[in-house]
Amino acid sequence: MDEEELATAFERQRPHLLTMAARTLGSMADAEDAVQEAWFRLRRHADDPIDNLGGWLTRVVGRICIDVLRSRATRPESTLDDWADGLIVTEDAEVPEDAAVAADSLGLALIIVLETLRPEERLAFVLHDMFAVPFAEIGSIVGCSTDAAKMLASRARRKVQQSPLPKGERKQRREVVDAFLHAARDGDFDRLLSLLDPDLRWHRFTPHGHTVTIGANEVLSALRSKSTARIEARRVNVNGEPGILVWVPSGRPVAVMSCTVVDGRMAQIVSILDPARLAHMPLPARDAER
Repeated sequence: MDEEELATAFERQRPHLLTMAARTLGSMADAEDAVQEAWFRLRRHADDPIDNLGGWLTRVVGRICIDVLRSRATRPESTLDDWADGLIVTEDAEVPEDAAVAADSLGLALIIVLETLRPEERLAFVLHDMFAVPFAEIGSIVGCSTDAAKMLASRARRKVQQSPLPKGERKQRREVVDAFLHAARDGDFDRLLSLLDPDLRWHRFTPHGHTVTIGANEVLSALRSKSTARIEARRVNVNGEPGILVWVPSGRPVAVMSCTVVDGRMAQIVSILDPARLAHMPLPARDAER
């Protein structure tokens, strides 16, 4: 196979490889780097007999991803550094593009869970549960037996199932976020309390790091301490899920929030409150039609 044929064959595999890497790593930039590295490795093996190019590339990208995850595990930086640059924040309207964003992106609720997994658990879970890669292949990527790969995926699955993930119709989840915004603007704290799960988890990513607080009262206290008249907030789409974008009167964005709605209540909020990062994120315009 000459290089042109090889490139054509690789490009047919690229969309699948990119989606797989993005879901494994939670970062589109890292996913693109992983797929590009797979192309370089394929070129080096151009003269080798490869019976199943798709399977070969899946294994290569998987090995690259596990190396990236293991490297991250040794770094002290906030997990925000690994995935925030790849967030997709758009207008939240019921349009076909929403389905595409939801299909290609991992919601922040799931990313937060995946960040708590060991690299081997994370890769095993994503490859098997999202892409149906056989455990024997996962074991060869991770460097363990087939049975051990099954155990990794099983442990990861239990952790994911124990975490708050979106539940309910998308329209209903939007309505909960809208109700939250209206109650916050009106200062209706009784209504706000009814919209928040008592055990709500609030993740805050600031220039100083990542903090997690538990309980609806934490959110209510924060709202009581701020004048909602001095900010503008509206619903947006954050990686395929309803969220909130907040500006100050000058038009500067001060927060992006992803809201996880479970059974009619917010069970988790992930807030990005880092001004420097927000300044470089592509965000919907403050005065966009809605």
